[in-house]
Amino acid sequence: MGAWQPLPEELAPEVRHFVEQLRLLKDRTGLSLVALGARTAYSKSSWQRYLNATQPPPEQAVVALCRVVGEDPERFIVRWELAVQAWPREPAPAGPQGAPVRGAVPAAGGPAPGADGSGEAYEEAPTLPWWDAPEEQSRSARRSRLSPARGSSGRLLLYVALLGLVLLGLVAVVGAVTLG
Repeated sequence: MGAWQPLPEELAPEVRHFVEQLRLLKDRTGLSLVALGARTAYSKSSWQRYLNATQPPPEQAVVALCRVVGEDPERFIVRWELAVQAWPREPAPAGPQGAPVRGAVPAAGGPAPGADGSGEAYEEAPTLPWWDAPEEQSRSARRSRLSPARGSSGRLLLYVALLGLVLLGLVAVVGAVTLG
């Protein structure tokens, strides 16, 4: 912990500050990158890329790290938003006739979003475990995504009630067969 490789000099101040704060959070966990990956559903190699500023982390990775540490993710998400806007990007690889390759992720180290006139900004594509997947992906849903889902307990109660009814019916059928 704490023996981080130096960040590239050409990083924007917002990116540098965010990654330094992310590193401090990771150090507070006391976990190795492998253990952190197991606790957050993001791999060791993903965390290496995020913590060495070679790739911006998805928003949900930041939220997952905050949850492991017990921190309120809100202030880190604000820093994430600022860093992602300033994150260095390379243009997407070109396909036939110079068209960008669909789904290609530009590598870090190139011009900032829109520097080539494209206006293309970083798009978040998180890989989430099923238990953390937000029900909607809009910006207005951020508040609900930062706190545990509230609607899932009602769904669980419905499933338990249905299971109870099925078991009750099964007991009634078995009782009727054994008595008849």
